[in-house]
Amino acid sequence: MKTILLNQRNERDELLSRRYLLRRTKIDAELLLSSHLIKLITGPRRVGKSTQALLMLKDKNFAYLNFDNQSLLQAWDADVVMRMLDDVYPGYEYILLDEVQNLPAWDLWVSTLYRGGKNLVVTGSNAKMLSSEMATALTGKYVQVEMLPFSLTEYFDWNSFVPSSANDGLQAEASALVDDYLRNGGYPEAVISRQLAGSYLATLFDSIVWKDVAKRHNVRNVTDLNNLAEYLLSNFCNLISANDLTSELGFASVNTTKKFLDYLHEPYLFYYLPRYNHKLKLMKKAPRKVYVVDNGFVAAKAFSLSDKLGRLLENQVFIELLRRGYDPDKSMFYYRLHNDKEVDFVLRRGTQVECLIQVCYDMSSPKTEKRETDALVECGAELNCSNLYVVTNRDERTIDKKGFTIKVVPIMKF
Repeated sequence: MKTILLNQRNERDELLSRRYLLRRTKIDAELLLSSHLIKLITGPRRVGKSTQALLMLKDKNFAYLNFDNQSLLQAWDADVVMRMLDDVYPGYEYILLDEVQNLPAWDLWVSTLYRGGKNLVVTGSNAKMLSSEMATALTGKYVQVEMLPFSLTEYFDWNSFVPSSANDGLQAEASALVDDYLRNGGYPEAVISRQLAGSYLATLFDSIVWKDVAKRHNVRNVTDLNNLAEYLLSNFCNLISANDLTSELGFASVNTTKKFLDYLHEPYLFYYLPRYNHKLKLMKKAPRKVYVVDNGFVAAKAFSLSDKLGRLLENQVFIELLRRGYDPDKSMFYYRLHNDKEVDFVLRRGTQVECLIQVCYDMSSPKTEKRETDALVECGAELNCSNLYVVTNRDERTIDKKGFTIKVVPIMKF
């Protein structure tokens, strides 16, 4: 066991020696670390949770356990590990537990450490397991920080680019970077090496489906699970329902489909946006819109992007809204008017609708402008909301219509 921990210490030190982009985050690392609460950093696999934890702790004396390591899991003995940590990391102040959900009954062990006074930073990549298990054994003992792939602003940071409207050359560079980001996404490894992004993301997508979903849930019919994942990916930003998917894909039952949909959300791979309705029962019955955590997965799985730029933009806006703290089911929805016109995003704070957002890649056509703004204005009237936006690729202006002012903003400024 000591050899395993020494190897992991070397791994930790090597990781700390690399160059990293400081993420734009509201996290106050010193404030977090001074708290006795467990610091839980969650999000999709490979988005930089471990890096964020390492950067928080880099000037501290901390122990490191990486549970994405078969040797550690196979040799696991909690008592021996704690004795060896004292030898390998003398006088440590914190323990970083990386991808801890891979350890059976991890929540009970973490709770024991917490009661023993250990200051813990924990990372994990499974939404349902983390939320349900943290909510039982660890109720009131943790603070959660959620991470996602690079935002567009962070992508600019990585490319050492500062947007400016005063220089045409900079504007052209900004447009090129925005286009690349929309098509290839913001996964850190894919950002660092765009030439390898496609193969890297295709492998990562398959790994999440096969390892984080199929293996964890002992799925016997992995082909059906994989077919559903690829179907959702090719239909991102579209409406889906369990009944339709069951029929379309020839699954055995609607319950199987619902179960697989939940499984694919757990590792933060897909999200499902409900339709806004004052009546909860009707909201639950309506089809949902499906989104994927990163645009790069779409390109990586070899779908043609030529006719999907509008959906890529909409998907990116959805992820940005997640990044800002909006939550499907609680504060973010889509809306369908009685005449079947649709508004992409309804944002709510408490019981108040605070903002309506329509996404349109190119609104230069008068017909397109009318379609998008008519839906916004009618929805604004129905929901008593005057804070209206259209997010576009490049267009920026304001539109006054039927007593409403619509702000048209490019994705770069959104």
